[in-house]
Amino acid sequence: MNMSLTRRNFLRLTGAAGALFSLPFGCRQKLKSESPNFIVILCDDQGYGDVGCYGAQGFKTPNLDRMAAEGMRFTDFYVASSVCSPSRAALMTGCYSQRIGLPEVLHPWSEIGISSEETTLAELLKSKGYATACFGKWHLGHHPQFLPTRHGFDEYFGLPYSNDMWPNHPTKPDFFPDLPLIEGEDIIDLNPDQSQLTTWYTERTLEFIKKHKEEPFFVYLPHSMPHVPLFVSEKFKGKSEQGLYGDVIMEIDWSVGQILDILKKEGLDHNTFLVFISDNGPWLSYGDHAGSAGPLREGKTTTFDGGQRVPCIMRWPDTIPAGEVCNEMATAMDLLPTFAHLVEAPLPEHTIDGKDIRPLIMNGQGAKSPHEAFYYYNVWKLEAVRSGKWKLHLPHTYFGFHKGGTGGMPGPSVWKEIGLALYDLHADPGETTDVSGNHPEVVERLLMLAEHARRDIGDAEKKVVKGKDFFEARTFYRIRGENIRKPGKVTSET
Repeated sequence: MNMSLTRRNFLRLTGAAGALFSLPFGCRQKLKSESPNFIVILCDDQGYGDVGCYGAQGFKTPNLDRMAAEGMRFTDFYVASSVCSPSRAALMTGCYSQRIGLPEVLHPWSEIGISSEETTLAELLKSKGYATACFGKWHLGHHPQFLPTRHGFDEYFGLPYSNDMWPNHPTKPDFFPDLPLIEGEDIIDLNPDQSQLTTWYTERTLEFIKKHKEEPFFVYLPHSMPHVPLFVSEKFKGKSEQGLYGDVIMEIDWSVGQILDILKKEGLDHNTFLVFISDNGPWLSYGDHAGSAGPLREGKTTTFDGGQRVPCIMRWPDTIPAGEVCNEMATAMDLLPTFAHLVEAPLPEHTIDGKDIRPLIMNGQGAKSPHEAFYYYNVWKLEAVRSGKWKLHLPHTYFGFHKGGTGGMPGPSVWKEIGLALYDLHADPGETTDVSGNHPEVVERLLMLAEHARRDIGDAEKKVVKGKDFFEARTFYRIRGENIRKPGKVTSET
């Protein structure tokens, strides 16, 4: 038999044996004979309750539901922040964003971004011969040195930050500059037609898959939607019972279906690890233009689970058990070490916080979370800790959004406070009943974990100068932490 030695075939021959012995015994029989492709789909502000298999109402998501039926749905999957930039920084580096100095949302005037000293998911896979692409919203710095093409991606097409950071912001008109659409490192349009973004990103993804089907590839598809302002193409406009928000989610579901179809058509279905998640919870102040956190409390900008527990579906036929539901805690930070172990790439020498979750995704209910604790940060402030089923809130203030706006205008935000409070998330996922008085030993253990995080990852004394809305509040921090790394910074030489 005459077989051409493509890069993929070479990796099949050289990588399979070593990878076999790096897996737990129960996973070895399921190992693929070649390096898997990876596709990570990240939505923006899509809530826990905004997928059919998570209980969505007013619209259907047949492709995401199919993906869950053919793969694994996570009930307790977390992102490292309840807002955009730090959540994405954690996903890309496997680290809490505080550890890498990017705990806040970046803006068009920001002079910092992801550091060249960090190892991104794309750089890790590129070191093993992968073709890499990012199509969508980046939001880890818009200056050239911070763009995806400088951090492991061969191709980039999309917005450098959030789609509301443009002159048409609903409450701050003309506050932001023109919104650039970037290809590679060049601005190719200003204030682009946002109704086409989901379609454009999807088309670029399909083209990339076809182009690189003979070699291992990684596609990062961070959709701009359903972050406000909401836009949808004509093919889904007016299609859902819920209105524009439902239309937008239906188009995202269409995008997932397009990817599932091309993987099957090109014979890549059984060798592609596909992940679908959101970057944080729904922005509830936008009312009918916002999603739902389902049974969870609060949403975006808070450290309640509605802000940081997100829908997550993983699919890899014949490797990830079909139709499984994983109730163990996992995080977006886990993707980097998990992918690294699958392709035998060395992990960064510096500390990362993600864990290898291959036992969870390959053994279904037979494995436990590798995380002793998960830490909920708001900018530099540690506000809560989860360990097992227990979640301890440390005293803090937060924005409550219970009077959502309409038609793309936000409702008013309300400053609220919570004291020391313990919740049993298995019995009470909505964080409604404080049981700290009944479990002082649990409180003490979680307080010790919190102190460890403060020393290791970071924390700060926080002073908030309250404004009447989100944009007018100002926060000042005095930071401490032993292992905080610096972000990249624009200099005169850049």
